[in-house]
Formats: sequence, structure tokens, C-alpha cells
Amino acid sequence: MSTTVKSRTPPRSSAGGADDDDSGQEMMFLNGSDTGADGSHRQNFRPPHNRGPASGGVSSEGAATSGGPSLLPSGAATSAGHNKSSVVNDAVLHVPESLPERQKWDNKLQFMLSAIGYSVGLGNVWRFPYLVQQNGGGAFLIPFFVMLLLEGIPLFLVELALGQKLRQGSLGAWNLIHPWLGGLGIASTLVAFLVGLYYNVIITWCFYYLFNSFQSPLPWSTCPIDSNGTAVKECTAATETAYFWYRTALDISPSVDQPEGIKWWMALCLLLSWIIVYFITMRGIQSSGKVVYFTALFPYAVLTIFFIRGITLKGAGAGLAHMLQPQMHKLLDPTVWLDAATQVFYSFNIGFGSLIAFGSYNPPRNNCVKDTLILSVCNAATAVYASVVIFAILGFKAVRSYDLCVNHDKDLIGQRFPGLLVNGSLTDEAYANFLQYRDESKDLGLRGCNLEEIMNESVEGTGLVFIVFTQAIVELPAAPFWAILFFLMLLALGVGSQIGTLEGVISTVFDIQIVRGARKEVVSAAVCIVSYLIGLLFVTGSGEYWVKIFDSFAGTTGLIFIALLESIAVMYIYGHRKFSQDILQMTGHMPGPYWQITWRFVGPVLISVLLVASIIYRSFDKPAYYAWNAQEGKSFLTPYPQWVLIVGGLLATLSVLPIPAVFLLRRFQFLRLDTDINKGVIRRNETTISTKQMMTDVDEYIDTAIEEEDEEEAVGRLEMTASSNRSFSISHRDEH
Repeated sequence: MSTTVKSRTPPRSSAGGADDDDSGQEMMFLNGSDTGADGSHRQNFRPPHNRGPASGGVSSEGAATSGGPSLLPSGAATSAGHNKSSVVNDAVLHVPESLPERQKWDNKLQFMLSAIGYSVGLGNVWRFPYLVQQNGGGAFLIPFFVMLLLEGIPLFLVELALGQKLRQGSLGAWNLIHPWLGGLGIASTLVAFLVGLYYNVIITWCFYYLFNSFQSPLPWSTCPIDSNGTAVKECTAATETAYFWYRTALDISPSVDQPEGIKWWMALCLLLSWIIVYFITMRGIQSSGKVVYFTALFPYAVLTIFFIRGITLKGAGAGLAHMLQPQMHKLLDPTVWLDAATQVFYSFNIGFGSLIAFGSYNPPRNNCVKDTLILSVCNAATAVYASVVIFAILGFKAVRSYDLCVNHDKDLIGQRFPGLLVNGSLTDEAYANFLQYRDESKDLGLRGCNLEEIMNESVEGTGLVFIVFTQAIVELPAAPFWAILFFLMLLALGVGSQIGTLEGVISTVFDIQIVRGARKEVVSAAVCIVSYLIGLLFVTGSGEYWVKIFDSFAGTTGLIFIALLESIAVMYIYGHRKFSQDILQMTGHMPGPYWQITWRFVGPVLISVLLVASIIYRSFDKPAYYAWNAQEGKSFLTPYPQWVLIVGGLLATLSVLPIPAVFLLRRFQFLRLDTDINKGVIRRNETTISTKQMMTDVDEYIDTAIEEEDEEEAVGRLEMTASSNRSFSISHRDEH
């Protein structure tokens, strides 16, 4: 049981001393005020001096600790192990008997590597190179870096600083800003959960390919032989790598309407994926923080090895020239800028709540602005670096394909016109002249090879990784070695991002009062088991189609909407001045005009444009997917059936439904304010004048509820209504 004290009497004077001074400084930090405990105004933003153990203190997170700065004046603290409560700024501070200490990063490097591993993911390898190829080559880097400066970096700092200031996960942070915004934390957690479901399936595919890479020759290098001693027809109609992907690995069904059962080999790989993710995340950052040294650094080592090998291959120069050659006219196309903004948005993983959780594990005085700039540069540089490596390898593949095509045509010409041969072969000049001047070239079935056309064949996502790049690996000497390295790199990238995504989910679940008492290993196990059972949908015959459905509906428009509301909530409900003051207190530097303009105006406008463009695109462009046709060995664009569109609509709605639901429930008092959701402390932060009516409504509701509590038990709820015009008071209420 715990006790609650509430009083509106003036505060008693307490004995002065170092403890009182530090306590005042800590309270100043929590309330975002520069007024000390003695009423004097301070301009010192340094953390309090370290002191010896102080029994019965309360940390800035509201947790009972055995040492550190105390929130209570020396006369108000009780002995350790007893229930404690006080009134801060005319609000009840309720401290349960035992509160878990919030986890912290072991060191700064661990945080940086975790954030890099989270934000630098598979999209940097299979999405960004495709966008560069499709949107003007080197010219695409211009809108990409513009959107990085105007959208990505400012929003990244908002989430990171919010978590560091409020010391809570996504759910707790938005409840602290205002109870009506609690749905934002739930919505971002739901999106992270849905994305984590299918993201781990991609890791599953990487495991399957990794296991099959320990063979020589690689199993996707040749077509299998049927019972008649000939190559399988489906493989000859497609390519060796396409056949291995669609038939051997996925055993894909012809449409989303035909699931064709669970593929046991993929189900086992999926189980392995979730087991590994569980053991990494089962103790939060205490366990995952050790793994990031591998998941964050290993991909860079592999990329560097591939870069050194790639630039020495024939055709690498052609691939890099194709990537970097700018097509400036593309900049006049609005879709190029939308693609750049979308790529920045998703590559920073904004809106999932994981960045808020990451920031909450940092020290209160950590320089989050500096961290944001470093992480943003790493993210962008990695995307460009990965593109250089990919295009070098693809250039090698394109030139090799071009050479094979030319040799095929030369053989046909030599067989039909042997007089054109010189020393038994056709020269390149004779081949070019024949294609240009001889009408017979149309009747011989010549392919008419063109290197530029081969280079322009664009593909993204799974097609790039599991079909195109695997085909390029086959052409390399010691192909199994390169395949093992490549899929280990993809696994490191995927697991690093999955750790961050799941940390956002688990930290939110663990912040709920009914769950907080459980061991984190149990909570993590429950999340992983549920995720695995749902994920079995993705290892059926139609599993790849379902991955694309979840990717298209669960984590797109809803995520943009969440990010827009987050930006508005921080800047216009929490208040941009208050947020800037928080940055000043944490870093010692007030955010300048760049931050103010992008936070308050440019960021919300850009996200709004993205949201409107996404809605318009989905309204006029009927969703479709590529269904595999085994007879022709090709994928054909097929409209989704009506029931899939209904499921997709439900997924998109589910991700944003908690936002209006929680708002309505709490606005009209259908749902009592859950004051125990944030580790025993809800600190109402100062808000703008425009939200004063919202604050008053909730204040009246909570005050009434407290007055009606049983005085004998004195079991109250915690609420901090930090109003700038209220005095600081701490006292006890008489028990009857």
C-alpha cells in the first residue's frame, strides 16, 4: 500500500544546506523552470554535484533510490522502505513502495552504435540505390540532402530529446505532455509491432540464404534437373536466381488467395529469428547493448570488403558512372522530391517510438543535439556508401551480361555469314556495322545488346537482394565466400533495426502498471511468442504477398500521420519555447533559428505534403501486387482482391485508431487518467495558453477524484499540474 498526501497550505521552511540546494536544482530541472527552491532565479544549467548516499531519495524518474539527488526537502523524506509522498507545485506526488530503476546505457558508444544499428537498416542497401537509379542518378542526392536538413534531422532530434527529457518510453512520454495525447504512444507502438512482424520475416529469408551459401557451387547458380534429365521448365523460363527465390525458397503460390499451407523450412528459420531476437532483447539494453557492437560495425566492414573487391572488377566504372551521372532535368519532377522526403522519413525510423525509448536511457545532461547531427551524417553517408558498393557490383554484372549477349549475337552472325569472320571470330567493329546496316539482323533473332539499357533495368527490395545481387555473386570467384559475407551483412543490418523496433514496443508495454511488476525476460518472451505465431502467416505460400500488404498499409500513411501529430504536439501543445528551454537545460545551448524554423513551420508542412500526397496516391492508384506465374517464369501486376483491400484498410486504421479513441475517452471522462502508467510519476509540463482549458478540465476531474478517496486508506493517485502561477508546497495531510 502507499500513502498520498495533499495540501494547499504554505510550505514550511526547511533547514538550509547542500542537500536542499541540490534538491532545488533537481526540481528546477524536472519542472523546466529556472527558479530555485528558495525562489531565486538561477541561470546555472549544470547537473547537481555528486553526493554520498541519501537514504530514501527519489530519482528524477520518480524511482526510489539509495542515493543521488533528492526531490524532497530534508524534512520531508521518510525512512527507506516506507511509503513516501509529497505535494509538488500543488500536485500529488505518489511514490509506491518499490519502483524499478530505469535502465541506462553502459556508455556513450553503446548508445551511438544502438542508434546507428537501428536507423541504418536494409533500406539503405535495397531502397536507396533504386531511388538513385530511378530519380536522376547523382542529381537525386540534391533533394535527398535538402530533405535531410529540413525534415529528417529536426524530427530526429525532437524524438531523441523528448525521451531524454521525460525519461519515459513512447507511451509514458505522450501521457506526460498531456493525457489526451496518450493515444500517440499506443499508435506508434502498434505501428512498430506490425512492422516488426514482417521485418523479422526478411531476417528469416536472409537466414535461409545464408544456410544455403555453404555450398559450392551455390544452389541458385544452375537450374535443377527433372526426372527426364532436362532442366526444370519454370527455371529455364525465368532465371536460376529467380527460380531459387520464388520456387525453392518461398514455394510461392500463384496468388494471395491461395495460401497453400505453411512452408516448414521457413517456419523453422522464422523460429530461429525470433529466438535470436528474444535473447538479444530479453533484458532490454542490458543485453541488446552488447550485441550492437557487432550488428552496427560488422556491416561497415563487409561493405568495405565489397567496395575493395567491387572497384577491381570489370565494369565497376560503368556502374559508378551510371550512378553518379546527374540528370538535372529530373529535379523538375515533383515525384523526385516526394521520393527523397519519403526516403529520409523512413530511413530515420521516425514515429515508431523507439528513438524516444533510446533517448530515455541517456543521462539527463547528454548533448542530444550533437548526437543527432552525428547519427544523421552516419545514416546519410551509409546510404551513399552502400549505393557505391551496389552499383560497382551491378556494373560488373551488367558488363558481363552485355558481353554474353554480344557473344551470342556474334555466334549467330558467324554461322549465317562466315565470310565476315576474321581469324574465326567477328570483330566488334564488324558486329556494330552489321547491326546498323544489314537488314538481315532483324531475321536472325539477334538480341541487339545495349549496355545502357541493361544498366537501366531497375529493381528494388527483395528483387534486388535475392535475385539481382545473388546473380552478380555467382559470377564472382569464390562465390560462396561472398554470399556468406553478403547475407551476414544483411542479417546484421536487419537484426540491428529489429532490436530498435522491438525495444520501442517492449519499453512501452513494460511502462504499463499491470506489466511493470513482471520480469523483463517474461515480457519480452510474451511479445516474441505472439509475434512468431502471427508471423506464421508470412511463411505460407502467399507469405511474400502478405509481407507487401503489411508494408504497404501498416507502416506508411499511418506512420506519416503519427509523425505529423508528434510534431504539432511538441511545438504547439508542449510549446516550442518550453522545448527549447529543455534543450538548453540538457545541452547548455539554446536552439538557433534553424531548429526553430524547421520545427515550427518547415517540418509540419513537409510532413503534411507527404500525408496528402500519400492519400491522393492511394485514392487514384488502385493497389496491386506482382503475382508469380510459374508457366511463364515472370511476375505480373495483379490487382488486389476486395477482401485484401478491406484487410489493408483495417491495418491502416488500427495504427491510428488509438489517437482519437484515447482523446475522446479522456476528454469526456469515460476513462480515468491512468496515473500509474509512468513509473509512479506523471509530471504535467507547462503548456501554452491555448491548452489551458484542456489542462483545467483534467485538473478539476482529478481534484474531485482525490477528494472522494477514503481518508483511512489515503490511497491516492499521482498527478503533477505544474502551473507557472502556483507556488511550491510540500506538506502532510492528517489521517483520521
